[in-house]
Amino acid sequence: MTPTDFAQIRAFLAVAETLNFSRAAEKLGVTPSALSQTIRAFEAEVGQQMFQRTTRSVVLTEAGAHLRGRMEPAVAEMSAALAQAHSKGGPRGTVRIVTFRSAAERFLLPVLPDLRRDLPEVTLDITLDDAVRDPVADGFDIAIRIGEVIAQDMIAVPLGADLRQIAVASPAYLSRHGAPGHPRDLLAHDCICWRWPGQLHPFPWEFFEDGRWFSITPSGGLVVNDKTVAQRAALDGLGIAFAIEDTVRDHIAAGSLTPLLERWSAPFAGFHLTYPRQRHMPAATRAVIDKIRSDVRKDAR
Repeated sequence: MTPTDFAQIRAFLAVAETLNFSRAAEKLGVTPSALSQTIRAFEAEVGQQMFQRTTRSVVLTEAGAHLRGRMEPAVAEMSAALAQAHSKGGPRGTVRIVTFRSAAERFLLPVLPDLRRDLPEVTLDITLDDAVRDPVADGFDIAIRIGEVIAQDMIAVPLGADLRQIAVASPAYLSRHGAPGHPRDLLAHDCICWRWPGQLHPFPWEFFEDGRWFSITPSGGLVVNDKTVAQRAALDGLGIAFAIEDTVRDHIAAGSLTPLLERWSAPFAGFHLTYPRQRHMPAATRAVIDKIRSDVRKDAR
């Protein structure tokens, strides 16, 4: 990469971040006309238009948005590496992490010993919370979330394979009430409903048929905000529960739970390591992200 290439990339990312040539030029310490010339040269070099410009607005093109998504993590990585190289000693500071409980057990707890050993000057402030909220607004540096609840402006790195939710019930319940033949039949069954913590209404159960998703909002005499409790209730024969397949696999293998409606249960985007877009990520945050990602890749081999 030549100095000119790097200057053009910095200019492109500055405009992509602000969507305003004057503000981007001020950040870079150049004139708006010079910045505009740099962007035109960059677009000519890559052979695609990065921005749609009018007298009143600047908008990323599809190609520009795609390139920004690829470039920003790489530039942030280089910035973090330079910051760490210039600092005395290793990364230090506090990194605040919020994660779903099930994700913590799978992706965070196993790597904690390595994190404490390799990053002794980093304090890990970990919150286990299944509520869906804005991690940036709540002051978190890193969040582990499933794909469907990740904000579009967050960088999201897949941590594992896709997930699948399935309906399950105990043999005792099925012997008394029979098994539903279609997701709509759940409306006639006693279901163990689950709601996101902090929400008033139960979460709808989602199924897939004829190339599209559809949802059922079952009813029952039990509503909980903890999936472990829902699973326990299903094992006790209190109704049909809806669970991530991985969390009930052992019970299915043991015969204590029976999977239902699998024909309509399709995979969806699983857990992701997410963090906000930022030009200068603290070295401690970058080190924790890299360690978690490295550990996941190692386990995948």
